[in-house]
Amino acid sequence: MRAMSQAASVSSRADVDALKQQVCAAVDALAPQLIDISHQLHANPELAFEEHFAHELLTEAVQSHGLDVQRSAYGLDTAFEARTPSYGTGATVAMICEYDALPGIGHACGHNIIAAAGLGAGLAAAVVAEQAQGQVAVFGTPAEEGGGGKELMMREGAFADVDVAMMIHPANHDLPKFDAVAVHRVTAKYTGQAAHASAAPEHGRNALDAAVLGYNAIAALRQHIHTYERIHGVFTDGGDKPNIVPASAAAEWYVRSKNLAQLEPLKERVTKCLLAGAEAAGCEVELTWADPPYADMNDIDSLVHVYCKNIANLGRDFSTGDDAHVVGSTDMGNVSYKVPSIHPMIKVSPADVPIHTPDFANYAQGPEGDAAVIDGAKALAMTAVDCWFDGTTLETSKTEFAELTSKFA
Repeated sequence: MRAMSQAASVSSRADVDALKQQVCAAVDALAPQLIDISHQLHANPELAFEEHFAHELLTEAVQSHGLDVQRSAYGLDTAFEARTPSYGTGATVAMICEYDALPGIGHACGHNIIAAAGLGAGLAAAVVAEQAQGQVAVFGTPAEEGGGGKELMMREGAFADVDVAMMIHPANHDLPKFDAVAVHRVTAKYTGQAAHASAAPEHGRNALDAAVLGYNAIAALRQHIHTYERIHGVFTDGGDKPNIVPASAAAEWYVRSKNLAQLEPLKERVTKCLLAGAEAAGCEVELTWADPPYADMNDIDSLVHVYCKNIANLGRDFSTGDDAHVVGSTDMGNVSYKVPSIHPMIKVSPADVPIHTPDFANYAQGPEGDAAVIDGAKALAMTAVDCWFDGTTLETSKTEFAELTSKFA
């Protein structure tokens, strides 16, 4: 990250408000294209690392507006980076697009909205980037749903010179933050001994039993973990026929905790459960922890504060109450360990329609999803204006991030 300069000079608060009106007008002008992009992505869902249609659609769009585009960026076929010129020593503000979908239920996480809003925010902020003597970067980050595209991109140098990174995520509430916890995925592959289940069961070693015993051990463990921790898994292989003792079985597990440091001891406990199941059934098990793990999200409160004011000025009210939160994991958490970042949630569906459901996918392509694209793009672009032209936002975020990261050292 390069040294941050003082905010670009403007004469009054009224000037900042005028700049915000300018970027909002730019989003309004882009609205038909942004909504069309959101709808096209929704109609063509692609899984992690397979987002070729999205990659082409978004890079063509951003290039058509004059930004310099690097396709297949940072070693990933479906990643991209687009930038305005670097107009001076002002801050580089990054807008992040996600666009992968979920198996079977498509854009039930609303990444079509994230991509279109991130694109719109970047193009709108670009209108005032020269006056700010700064730069806008739009990052296309594949494989958020399990592949860790952002972390893989960072390992190849992405975000190295970025001063602030932003994105919005659709949900069933308007929220300042996403309660994103750290997660690590593990695959357990069991090997036993096949036998005829009726004629010679004594010769068999049941790999499915090993997997089930591991599952039951974790079920018992879940009674004795912190309220902010989660463990959940599925069987991905359970044998072929009932009259053949399964020689192989497999399961996939997600292990979540408040942060990366607290995740490690929970992973050790889960490992012991899975090993115990194999040993009890007389089988072998191979555990493979996926790379990369996802970090918890460390939102910068000073940036969240200005975003909240900007989205409120668009007529959105933040949800309150015990159910007004969304818990999950995201590779944006990994970015937040490297760059001052925010990841607010924008309402798309009623409170009783959560993300990762078919009903939510329907809302993501409806009027509510379209409104989130436009409001999200405006709020992020206005927050970029604050970073560049408000006298305190950028430096306060820098100080807050330094204090935060000192705890990770």
